[in-house]
Amino acid sequence: MTSAHGSPWGLRDFRTLFAAGALSHLGTNVGYVAVPLLAVTALDAGPGQVGALAALSTAAFLLIGLPAGAWVDRLPGRRVLVAADAARALLLASVPVAWWLDALSLPQLYAVVLLNGAATVFFDVGSQSVLPDLVGRDRLVRANTAVMGLMAGANIAGRGAGGLVVQAFTAPLALAAGAVAYLASAVGLTRIGRGHAPAAAPGARRRLRAEIAEGLRHVFGRPELRAMALGATLNNLGGQLVNAVLPVLFARELGLPAGALGLYWAVGGLGLLVGALCARRLAARLGHGRAMALAGLWLAPAGLAVGLVGDGPWLWVAGAGWLLATARTGLDNVLGVTLRQHLTPDPLLGRMNATFRFLLTGALAIGSVLAGVIGELVGVRAAVWTGAICLTCAFLPVFGSPVRALRELPALAQPPAPSPATERAP
Repeated sequence: MTSAHGSPWGLRDFRTLFAAGALSHLGTNVGYVAVPLLAVTALDAGPGQVGALAALSTAAFLLIGLPAGAWVDRLPGRRVLVAADAARALLLASVPVAWWLDALSLPQLYAVVLLNGAATVFFDVGSQSVLPDLVGRDRLVRANTAVMGLMAGANIAGRGAGGLVVQAFTAPLALAAGAVAYLASAVGLTRIGRGHAPAAAPGARRRLRAEIAEGLRHVFGRPELRAMALGATLNNLGGQLVNAVLPVLFARELGLPAGALGLYWAVGGLGLLVGALCARRLAARLGHGRAMALAGLWLAPAGLAVGLVGDGPWLWVAGAGWLLATARTGLDNVLGVTLRQHLTPDPLLGRMNATFRFLLTGALAIGSVLAGVIGELVGVRAAVWTGAICLTCAFLPVFGSPVRALRELPALAQPPAPSPATERAP
């Protein structure tokens, strides 16, 4: 099996990226809890307005997600990451400042989450695109395990701590702490070596539309990539249908404190961590693709338990379902991202990652809007059940694809042959 034999921890640039990423994820997850709760408690936002906030936080992936991939392929990765985190620090800091000046409004929150999402586009695409260059292809499984474990740990610490900080010290203070975390991440990322992920030579660039189309053809032209994209999109849609209305369900219908919401989301982070840590061993035992397909089959029914969220023991049942559903997501994140990187040549990594992020985060935006509409017209619980059904069905595209038969990682994909009539960028 083509597996990672070397450890990425011996590489200084990887350690720097990991440490900075920990701070960045912490800022993101504190904001994830604090912003909607601030809207509900301080600005009396309803389900539709909370859904709009969640949608705007991911709408940037629909607006600039695909061009961002082409831009990342042209730019030095370190500069992209530093600029993205610096922008997010300034945006998040503006919310507590406005609150302390008694000038906070829903339009400001809408603008902050939209622009913050735009910066996140570049950070997410850039961080996944520089990783193969930082660690080498032979260390990708271990590196992705560490990165996904970091994401899960940040979900546990960020959302759990965010809920408790909001409960104890108010949402604005939590957001101020998140801004500091982003700023510290930006400073740390300046230490990554300048030689990594160089920008493409200007003469080699084609028109942006042609580069975007090349990335789309690569993803949808490979049955393995296409199946992983569809499955992950459905999984994100279901998860966001649930998450977008949970602040309303917990605060208004169940009467639970902010700490309970943060801890419930932290359970999802724990599931991501468990799945990420088990991914490498399951792949070694079952094969890379078979591990993804069989784990989906085994854990899919747990998604239905998420719809049972309620008072007393039903909260525990839903939490267990959420734990297992996110464990499958954590395993897919490690094995799926590694497989994507092996199926994609270096010149297309930014566009491949951007295409996936466009689909996956676009699903979050659509899920947020649907959650708001269903919550307003039918009820909050109807939105939760719709999301639970989507989570349950999300494994089907990969299970029915060639991924299920893959026991070893494929050989590294070769870059496409250059076109004889290359369009130059304007």
